[in-house]
Amino acid sequence: MKKTLKLSLVCAVLFGTSTYAIDGNGDFALHVIKGNGSEVTFALNNVKKAYLSIYDQDGTLIYSENASGERGILRTFSFEEFPAGTYFLQVEDSVKTTKHEITIKNNVAVISRKAVSSIYKAGSSANNTSVAVR
Repeated sequence: MKKTLKLSLVCAVLFGTSTYAIDGNGDFALHVIKGNGSEVTFALNNVKKAYLSIYDQDGTLIYSENASGERGILRTFSFEEFPAGTYFLQVEDSVKTTKHEITIKNNVAVISRKAVSSIYKAGSSANNTSVAVR
């Protein structure tokens, strides 16, 4: 009985932490965990604080929030009330701003796994660099 309980506890810990530690690199990556019709769940690894915003195709801000998490950010969005079309999820942290495309068609929402664009912010690592323009 004790052996089964210990094994169950180990499995629960392994499955519980896998949603936050999908990718071990130092940069964050958006991981779509599941899509269920108009609901999409995604995780941002290696991010403790981020500004999340959703824009329509014309660039109009529809939704925004300051999100935080101890080991990463896990969010579920429902696009049930959104009309069919293309939208963009923008994730901004202290290092970069990344934009992902959201496509809604026939009440099904899909977030692109690969970023449409990524813009890195200049920081202390950019102090001693040069750019040549021709």
